[in-house]
Amino acid sequence: MDTTVLIPAYNEEAHIAAVVAVAQEAGLPVLVVDDGSTDQTAQAAERAGARVLRLPENRGKSGALAFGLAHVQTPYLLMLDADLTGLKPKHLWAMLEPVRSGELDMAIGVFKSGGLMTDFGNRATPFLSGQRACTTAWLKSVPNLTERRWPEPAITDHLARTQARWAYVELPGAGQVMKEQKRGFWRGLGMRLRMYAELLKYSLGGKTRA
Repeated sequence: MDTTVLIPAYNEEAHIAAVVAVAQEAGLPVLVVDDGSTDQTAQAAERAGARVLRLPENRGKSGALAFGLAHVQTPYLLMLDADLTGLKPKHLWAMLEPVRSGELDMAIGVFKSGGLMTDFGNRATPFLSGQRACTTAWLKSVPNLTERRWPEPAITDHLARTQARWAYVELPGAGQVMKEQKRGFWRGLGMRLRMYAELLKYSLGGKTRA
């Protein structure tokens, strides 16, 4: 197989196995980076069939992504969040196919009809989506990938600077477990607001592929 599915995960024991299962159903090998979790994320991912790399302390999504990226040897890469819902193999191939064909350097997945709040958040800030397909070499060329806890700003900058070919790809029926559901309302809301405060100054204009 020429593609690796890379999933950074922190305290996602309740959700990671389902995401791994979809990637395996699509016939894709999965690499999960356990970002210093304090629960059974690593064990759940391993039981589901993923290869797991464990970080001794939490580095943030950027650090976990970069650590995993260093272990990827396939020419193509599919990045997924660990808390997706409604994910299907067809969603993975919808992102991968235009990259593997050479049409795009990166495909960015956006939710459609996956839930009111996740749809709203993803549509309002699609450039923050964690669902992406790209060439491994392109992602490894992104400078300052670990400068912030989230990798999307560095990736966004690099897409613009390199004039890379990219597009949004709709993922009908897919969604995500909200931070407020996972961490409790007020703690989850605080985490979301802190993330948006740092990331919303970055934006991408672009087209959407149905």
